[in-house]
Order: sequence, then C-alpha cells, then structure tokens
Amino acid sequence: MQPIITTSRLKLRPFTALDAARVAELAGDSRIAAMTANIPHPYQQSDATLWIARHASLFSTGRGVVYAIVVSDSDELVGAVSLPVIDQGTGTLGYWLGVDYWGLGYATEAAKALVDFAKQHLGLLQLKVMHLKENQRSRAVVKKLGVTYIGEQMNRMQGQDREVCVYLSAV
Repeated sequence: MQPIITTSRLKLRPFTALDAARVAELAGDSRIAAMTANIPHPYQQSDATLWIARHASLFSTGRGVVYAIVVSDSDELVGAVSLPVIDQGTGTLGYWLGVDYWGLGYATEAAKALVDFAKQHLGLLQLKVMHLKENQRSRAVVKKLGVTYIGEQMNRMQGQDREVCVYLSAV
C-alpha cells in the first residue's frame, strides 16, 4: 500500500477516484497543458479518472509512483508529483500545480519529499528531470533540487516538437 508522505506544509497521498473532478478542474487550465508533456487540453474528468486508475498498479509493480499534493492545513488538493517511470534505479520526476498555487514553493517541497521517500523505499539511485526550455518556473524548481544540467533535446509533445532542458544526478 502506498504510504502518505508529510512535510511541514504538505501531505502527499495517493489519488482516489473522488479526486477526478478536482484534477480535471486544475489540470484543465490551458496554462498547465502548455507547460507539461502529457496533459492535453482540453482535459476532462474522464481523463482524470483514467489517469488515477493507473496509479495503484504503477506503485505495486515498482515501476513508478504518483502522489496528490495536498495542503495540510486545508486538505486542499493543489497538484501532483510523481516518478512515473522508475527503471533500474533511475526515476524521472514529474509535477504540476494548479495555477493559483504557482510560486508558493509547493513543487519544490513535494519533489524533495518524494525523492527522499523514493531513495529509502523504491531503490531510487539517479534522478532525471526535464522541463520545457521556456518554463522558467520549472527551471527554478529544478535548480533547487540540485540536479545537474546535461543539455537540451527535442521531444515530441502533444503533436509538436518542443525543446526541453534535461538534468540528471545521483541522489
């Protein structure tokens, strides 16, 4: 069973089917899709339901983990943090936050907590992170994680070739 992770301000917990409407509300903002590789726009509640349904098997097989980011004081779901791929000790970090929660340090806090958990419990040895070249907010998060910039590459995302910055470091 996927455990809950707590930080000073946040609770990282597994998503449930009841979260689908909130996920669709937050991730359905076109600004989220514009800055992520895998969130389409429009994003419907049915998309969120299917996405959430895949999380349990991902964790139980050890291939990855996805957490809801919840503000502890209010129990408000504000985004997601994940290692959607863990392969031979290398995990690829992903995260998104609802637009109203940008710039509050939640992404950094959640990412650090997840990486620490994954080192201890999921065999994470190396962390890979990518962000769109123009995504300055993600660049700031990645910088705070202390991973090493290795270069840029073109990735096919939502039908377009997009330039991403790639980082990789031992954890």
